[in-house]
Amino acid sequence: MSAPVIAVAGATGNLGGRIVRELLARGAEVRALVRPGSAGERVEKLRQLGATAVALDWDDASRLTAACSGAACVVSALQGLRDVIVEAQGRLLEAALRAGAPRFIPSDFSLDFTKLKAGANRNFDLRREFHGRLKRTAISATTIFNGAFAELLLGPMPLILFKFRAVLYWGDPDQRLDFTTMEDTAAFTACAALDAGAPRFLRIAGDEPNARDLAALASETTGRRFRLIRAGSLETLDALIRILRKVAPGKRRLYPIWQQMQYMRDMFSGQAKLEPLDNERYPGIRFTKVRDLLAGKVK
Repeated sequence: MSAPVIAVAGATGNLGGRIVRELLARGAEVRALVRPGSAGERVEKLRQLGATAVALDWDDASRLTAACSGAACVVSALQGLRDVIVEAQGRLLEAALRAGAPRFIPSDFSLDFTKLKAGANRNFDLRREFHGRLKRTAISATTIFNGAFAELLLGPMPLILFKFRAVLYWGDPDQRLDFTTMEDTAAFTACAALDAGAPRFLRIAGDEPNARDLAALASETTGRRFRLIRAGSLETLDALIRILRKVAPGKRRLYPIWQQMQYMRDMFSGQAKLEPLDNERYPGIRFTKVRDLLAGKVK
């Protein structure tokens, strides 16, 4: 039996490249769809891994369709604003449909935004808009929700403040938060892409610590006591988001400060909590715990 063909868009990105590697490790034939001019070293790395790199213009419908032809699943790991998540990904979906690809995995790797009201989070609204397109097609789609990438705890996400030996939180310190490493998310996505019976939604969380847990884990792994700092209520955070959207719009930036705060609010509100979890669907995946991630940082 020939290996299943999986087409991956956004393959030169951090998550996309990991998905390609995980697919190849599971015996798939991977077509990495890349834009002309993509970083040469990243494209070459994909080829060295064993993927077929297909450079194409996303406005070239015929070439995009040909790239999806014969694929058992088309996976999108595209990142961007409306021109990418709605428009470019929309062209990818149309190509998958024309090519007769039976399955599609959109770039939804996040909290469960289906539980949130429209207008609350700009980046989630873009994905919700794309879901509207998906619903109007006959393709079998699978969305993977993974919470936040756990690696963000090591610096980009202002929760564990290593310099100040503190954990910052909003609202309730006992609210559980969903974190999954990019590596585990990629492995799960690869399994889902090869799973013809995958459902419309899959939810995973490598770990679900609350703010108190994060302080305890940071203290344990660093050998220094971390304290909890309550930044304010969720209502205060909402007010701050509204102010920052006016004084620092950042409409063309993927993650302006207020967008990061929207993500934080949606985590601490608990409204977008992932449940039930599908961690056990693919038994070969051992999910990384936050303790292991932090321990690796201090080695």
